[in-house]
Amino acid sequence: MSRLFARLCLAFLLCFAVSADAQSNRWLSAGSFHNWYSEVGSEREIGFRSSGADFQYGWRWPAIHRDRDLGPATDMQVAKGLWIGATNVTADGVTYPARVVHVGPRVDGSGEFFPVRFELISRRDPTVVTVDGGRFAPEAEMVVDAVDPTLEADYVLVNEVNTLLGLTMERRILQFSQDYHDNYHVIEYTFTNTGNTDGDPEIEQPDQTLEGVVVFLQNRLSVVRETRFVIGDNPTGWGKHTMNDARGDGVLPDAPGQEFRAQFSWHGHFPAFGLYDNIGGPILPARVPATFVAPSDTSGRLAASAFAGTVTLFAEGTPESGIDDARQPATTTWFSSDESYTINNSAFDAARMQVEYDLMASGRKSPRHANAVEPTGLPGFLNPTGDPALGTPGGMSYANGYGPYTLAPGESVRFVIAEGAAGLSREATIDIGRAWKQAGADPTALFTYEVGGQSFTKTKNQWVFTSRDSLFQTFRRAIANFESGYDLPRSPAPPATFAVTSGTDAGMDDRILLEWTALAGEPEPDAWRIYRSRVRYDSTATLIHEAASSDRRFEDRTAEPGVEHFYYIQAVDRDGSDGSVRTPSGELTSNRYLAQTYEGALRLRGVAIEDDGTLPETLALEAAYPNPFARSTTVRFALPGAADVSVTVYNVLGTEVVRLAVAQPYAAGRHEVTWDAGALASGVYVVELRADGKRASQRVLLAR
Repeated sequence: MSRLFARLCLAFLLCFAVSADAQSNRWLSAGSFHNWYSEVGSEREIGFRSSGADFQYGWRWPAIHRDRDLGPATDMQVAKGLWIGATNVTADGVTYPARVVHVGPRVDGSGEFFPVRFELISRRDPTVVTVDGGRFAPEAEMVVDAVDPTLEADYVLVNEVNTLLGLTMERRILQFSQDYHDNYHVIEYTFTNTGNTDGDPEIEQPDQTLEGVVVFLQNRLSVVRETRFVIGDNPTGWGKHTMNDARGDGVLPDAPGQEFRAQFSWHGHFPAFGLYDNIGGPILPARVPATFVAPSDTSGRLAASAFAGTVTLFAEGTPESGIDDARQPATTTWFSSDESYTINNSAFDAARMQVEYDLMASGRKSPRHANAVEPTGLPGFLNPTGDPALGTPGGMSYANGYGPYTLAPGESVRFVIAEGAAGLSREATIDIGRAWKQAGADPTALFTYEVGGQSFTKTKNQWVFTSRDSLFQTFRRAIANFESGYDLPRSPAPPATFAVTSGTDAGMDDRILLEWTALAGEPEPDAWRIYRSRVRYDSTATLIHEAASSDRRFEDRTAEPGVEHFYYIQAVDRDGSDGSVRTPSGELTSNRYLAQTYEGALRLRGVAIEDDGTLPETLALEAAYPNPFARSTTVRFALPGAADVSVTVYNVLGTEVVRLAVAQPYAAGRHEVTWDAGALASGVYVVELRADGKRASQRVLLAR
């Protein structure tokens, strides 16, 4: 009894020594799918930030987009869990019929998981991106520990963790930046019976054989954070509305092309929300303004039309067989995310661990969650009436259990999964959502849209479900990538450096300068392409220049005066793909996320437009032209002397819509900035000028 008490005290102390605040987290963000990872082995609820408001955090796709507060918008991950169980385990004189160690969905793994390695390796030196001499990294910045040119992926995050069971986990998370394979992460798991039950090198249990070993991976998803307060006032933020479906579990026959082992989620029906059909998370004026969404964003845009999920690429049926066993994962299940066993887990509570282990080894649950909600399947998914929460307070999670395995000392077992997301393009979500809004939010209305050069006609919900097809294509690509030994066609190398300089100096005041260098030791690309967006780095980017392979400089003279501009540069290989590994043959480019600016650059900062040569006597906001306007209008102002100028647009309720200039220095004279209203709704807006402690305003009318 004294030894057990000592062990409990040690576990208690480790809870403080390895607290959530002390755990290290790292990002993988080299493609369109971004996620953070924890050194402890899984990403629990509120495991990255301490604020409860941020628990819906990670699994971003497409990750470039941000919300109105300049933060992430497309997060889908609420919580993940990694439980490892074994049967008939004796420790400190106590025999547990089932013993389970836990990290997530809510517990932090203290006293049960002991990280010993957490290292990010890159195949190339990362591009150094600067704006006006400063580095402005994204929130999801990757910090590279080592460079290995032989690496099979563009980035690999290596995570090694010992556990109280004596099983050591090695988790290798791979990201590929090639455009056709950049929206998923491959995760390789290897579990070895080392007998090491803590964080030091000493082996505590060198002779134990572990029986009935089950590795249980849980996912609680909510598609997507941006609509959290648009659809349902927060419960959608923890996944109460989430629908989960499966393939390859034997519960139902799978259609041709869908014979893979996967579970996935989408934004389902939320019965408490009755203002309009919420499939796809459309944003209409009835629910705005709302947290995470700009007040002007009322076009009907389908903010939550993506699908996200997990696919098994390989799983051994017996230790070290090296053979994929199609029967794994042996457990595919779904359960209420707020069950009592999802919180306050302990590796010393025998009764609770038996309940947990029974769930982990429960086999393939029937029916699938989606069919329990809508028994007719896809017809019901398109016209849903059921409650995805099935009466529970927090909705459902899906989970996969691998095993059971018997592992003798030194033996290992391995399985590989991919996690990712896919769906409609941003442009498609805007165009289809706007057409649906203009049709009176009619669920039966048909909309024609062009995809890949072909036109298709579908209802709004049918268009949303094309995202499922995109996710299935992502699963097939991940499988092909793994089966090829990660021998997919490689994108050309991004530049070694990319420097953007605002037009602030004499002789450079009518342009923005872009300069770059090639990465040493890499083949020269066929060309360089430069894209530009205005006001925000996630607004629509336009190709503005294609440079020759040998070029290292471009002067952007077409940027709008007084407006912040953002850039990214891509290397181009016109014959980069031979068509293998489900990559279309032909051109490949380096990924935008590798050489993207996140700080705005300005042209004509401090330079007046031409006038009659006389200086204005007072601050003046001159008449905007045109006014009324259908898309864009030019805002003109005059300064009697040099001043820092802010120009802001508000709606009639006084809510900020956009900032056209923020404390930007202008010389004395007359100037102009252009406001592109984008997808904003028709109505009256107020333009306010602030300079030298004074302000002026005028009304403009947007008339579509």
